[in-house]
Amino acid sequence: MNEAVRWTIKVSPETDLSLRGFLGAQGMKKGDLSKFVEDAVRWRMLDRTVQAIKDRNQDVSAEMMEAMIEEAIRDVRTEIHHQTS
Repeated sequence: MNEAVRWTIKVSPETDLSLRGFLGAQGMKKGDLSKFVEDAVRWRMLDRTVQAIKDRNQDVSAEMMEAMIEEAIRDVRTEIHHQTS
């Protein structure tokens, strides 16, 4: 982290004890709490983004999705090939 931003958050006493016990069992120190929270937030944002994409595309058939993915891969490979030529 270049320039950290300070957060003030509240969690239940049970969550606090569970997390501190978990971090301690992993050999992590008190300062590692910030790293753990940041990693958890990033994973949760990714999870929600993936779920939103799945929801948005639930009506797309597997065959159509596969064709769209293959087309995107071809486009990227063509673009990369042109950039390196």
